[in-house]
Amino acid sequence: MKFVIATGLLLLSCTSGFVTPNYKSSSSALNAGPKKDTYDVTLLPGDGIGPEITEATKVVLERLCKRCNFSLNLKEALIGGKAIDEKNDPFPQESLDQCLASDSVLLACIGGYKWDTNPRELRPETGLLKMRKEMGLFANLRPAIVLPQLLDASTLKREVVEGVDIMVVRELTGDVYFGEPKGIDTDADGQRIGYNNMIYSESEIDRIARVAGDVASKRGGKLCSVDKANVLDVSQLWREVVTSVIDKDFPDVTLSHMYVDNCAMQLIRWPKQFDTIVCGNIFGDILSDEASMLVGSLGMLPSASIGEDGPGVFEPIHGSAPDIAGEDKANPLAMILSAAMMLRYDLSRPQEALLLETAVEMALDANVRTADIKQDNDKCKLIGCKEMGTIVADLVDTIDMPSVEEEKIAV
Repeated sequence: MKFVIATGLLLLSCTSGFVTPNYKSSSSALNAGPKKDTYDVTLLPGDGIGPEITEATKVVLERLCKRCNFSLNLKEALIGGKAIDEKNDPFPQESLDQCLASDSVLLACIGGYKWDTNPRELRPETGLLKMRKEMGLFANLRPAIVLPQLLDASTLKREVVEGVDIMVVRELTGDVYFGEPKGIDTDADGQRIGYNNMIYSESEIDRIARVAGDVASKRGGKLCSVDKANVLDVSQLWREVVTSVIDKDFPDVTLSHMYVDNCAMQLIRWPKQFDTIVCGNIFGDILSDEASMLVGSLGMLPSASIGEDGPGVFEPIHGSAPDIAGEDKANPLAMILSAAMMLRYDLSRPQEALLLETAVEMALDANVRTADIKQDNDKCKLIGCKEMGTIVADLVDTIDMPSVEEEKIAV
C-alpha cells in the first residue's frame, strides 16, 4: 500500500487494488434451523445492565420451556468490557468457539465509560465487530413497531406514529466500518490524518438485497433502498445491484430508492410510508436508531443478526446504561423480545415466539412500566427490571397459547 500526501488530502493508491470479499448469492437467508427438543444457547450478558436483563430473560425462558416441553441449555460466555477485564480481549477465542457451536446466541449489551479511553483493540465495540465478522452475521433485522399501549411514549404526535410498523434490514459486515485501508497517519508536515473506506462488493450487496426482498415479500410488499447515489460511487453500485436483484427475483415487491438524508427526514415526517428499508452498514446504523425512537424507547426494541448459515445473534438495540447498572431500573422487554426473535428465526419455534410477544403486550396492558417508558399521569405502576421479568414469566404460564395461524407476518 502506498500513501501519497498532496495539498492536505490523503490519496490512496495500491498496485493490487482494493481486496473485496466475494460471497455466493443465496435465495434467502431467513431459514431457521431444525426444530428440536433441546437447544444449546450461548448467553452473552456483557456489561452495565446486561446481567440484570439477562437474568430477567432467563426466568421467562425457563417458564416457557416448562410450559412448552422443550429445553434450552443456557451457557454464558464473555464479551465486551468484562471480557477485557478478565481476558484482555473484547471477544476471546473461547467465546467465539462456544457461539459457533451453539444453536443460537442471545446477547444483552456491551460497553461503558470505563473502557472508552482504551486503545481501539481493547474496546468493547471491537469485540462486537469481531463477533459479527467471524460469525458471518451480514444481515441485521431491526423492527420498529409502535405498540398502542406506548403511543404517548413517543416524542412525535399520536397521528404520526400510530400504526407504524417498519423493518430495517441493515448490511452488517461491510461498508466503512470494515473497509480497508483505514487508520490514522501523519503527513510530511506532521499533521495527523484519519481515513476509512466505504467499500462494497457486488456479491455483498446481492446477498443483503435478497434478504431484504424476502423480508418485504412476507410483509407489505414494499421495499425502500437507501443510498447516496447522487454523490457516492459505492452507492451507485448499491442501487444498480439492488434494482437488478429485486426486479429479477422478487417481482411481487415494489422497490423504491431514497437518498439517506431524505430518508432521515421522512422517518420523522411520515414514517407510515415505510414498510421495509434496506441500507448499508453506516446508513443503517443511524437510520435504525432513528426509527427505534418512533416507538418511544430503545428499551422496547429487539434485533436479529443472521448469516448464510450457523447461529444468529439476537440482542436488544439499547446500550449498556452503566449509569443505572445494578439499580433494578432497566427494561428487560427488548431482550425478552430478542429471545422471541431467536425462537422464530433460529430455533423453528414460531408459536413459542408469539407466546412471548403476547405476554409482553399483556404486561403492558396490565399498566406496569419501567422508568424508560413511564409517562407523567399515565396511571401506570412504576416497577423494576426483576418485577417486569416476573410479570412476563407469570403471563407465559397462564395466558392462552396463541395459534401460529393468528400470527402477524413477523419478518
